[in-house]
Amino acid sequence: MTEPAGSDTRSKILIAAATMLGEDPTARLSVRAVAAKAGVSTGSLRHFFPTQQELLDTVIEGLQTLDIPDDPMADPTKTPAERLQACLQLLLSAVGTGAVARQNWTALHDAYVASPTPEESAQTFLAMERLAVSRVDRWLARLHEEGALTDGDREQQSRFLLSVVNGLSLERAFPGARARLGFESSSLRLAVTAVLRADAS
Repeated sequence: MTEPAGSDTRSKILIAAATMLGEDPTARLSVRAVAAKAGVSTGSLRHFFPTQQELLDTVIEGLQTLDIPDDPMADPTKTPAERLQACLQLLLSAVGTGAVARQNWTALHDAYVASPTPEESAQTFLAMERLAVSRVDRWLARLHEEGALTDGDREQQSRFLLSVVNGLSLERAFPGARARLGFESSSLRLAVTAVLRADAS
């Protein structure tokens, strides 16, 4: 099989790895699996990314720079509080409710909690966590530029908001999740209020 040269091969590898993570955030980006998905040899992959960690870091770095389609933070007709709440709601919507949410949480549990976590699996989890923190931090950076964010450590604020989102996403997996959607909105409003200036609502 003849492989494309240089940057084309590297791009194919990164796209394949990013696609695998997008399809399954618990995916272990093994060299063989990513090479197969990209349609390149393992030797070619190792040429560009000598270690699995280097591949993972490069993929996450690339994903951090991507713009979110229809990003609620870009909507000028809404207040900072409304925009931030819509952004957090966007993260929650990816989880689904009921059976879909249970399936997501079961996959996460099986990958990271149920059994001793292999080093490569832990690296994937930590990389995905960095991506989530970075995404929220970008939203908060925009609000900081607008003067809407309270003073404080932005990474801690990002992690706080993600903790709220994670808790609510877990609740979505429990029976009666639909009945709690109103509570979900009020919880997000409280979380948003905690990081924004009083006059930003």
